Amino acid sequence: MELTLPDDPGTRKTPERDELAGPKEDRHFVTALARGLDVLACFKRGEAALANSEIAERCGLARSTVSRLTHTLTRLGYLHHVPQSGAYRLGTALIALGSTALAGLDVRHLARPGMRDLAVFANASVGLGVRDRLSMRYIECCRGEAAIALNMDAGSRISMARSAMGRAYLAVCDEAERRAIMEDVRSVDDAAWPALRDGIERALDDYRAYGCARSFGDWQPTVSAIAVGFRPGGGLPPMSINCGAPTVILDPDFLLDQVRPRLIALAARLEGVMGS
Repeated sequence: MELTLPDDPGTRKTPERDELAGPKEDRHFVTALARGLDVLACFKRGEAALANSEIAERCGLARSTVSRLTHTLTRLGYLHHVPQSGAYRLGTALIALGSTALAGLDVRHLARPGMRDLAVFANASVGLGVRDRLSMRYIECCRGEAAIALNMDAGSRISMARSAMGRAYLAVCDEAERRAIMEDVRSVDDAAWPALRDGIERALDDYRAYGCARSFGDWQPTVSAIAVGFRPGGGLPPMSINCGAPTVILDPDFLLDQVRPRLIALAARLEGVMGS
């Protein structure tokens, strides 16, 4: 049985609306382009189609603006209009973009054997992720044979601030990027910021002490996970690799005692693997 989880759990505000607000003082920021990309990003896993009104609500845009954006994206093939319902689906032009992007991430193929072995050993899910604004996006996932597994696949998105994968990324990215991310997290949800900040700071302390970040019930109350970040090289940004499962089948102590050294070793083998 798979445990189905929301695409970006724990987010109090609409992430697409808040994360894409470009700095007003940045004269190089193209707002129209950002809004079009925002429309594409608001579609979630498992959704067949969205109406203009639903897109407008998620993106925080006027319906007239959304209508022009969806018309343009449909003409370019990035959206497909469904005449029967008047709604829009993601278009086939995105397949080419996604395939091209994933084809350039050869690190997935290099990581997959080790991820598969670790998933079997831990009887858990092992994922490889990259940053997507204030979230982490899975680009590869392997599962053990547990009766209950996390329903996470390539393309799934999870909270950066709450997840072990996101916290590991924050531990290995450069200081300037980390400060910018934390400021953006604060601006998105000021009320939740103190708890999020404390969780991130604990994770950074964990990383220095144990070589991994952990999230035991922070991302989802019933899920335990640890993660390690690495720099693959080859001009690619940092990535994170995690291991997690529902706590009922994966004890946090087992994660730290048995899985952690194997996960650290796997990340070490991927460090710089794509070359300079």
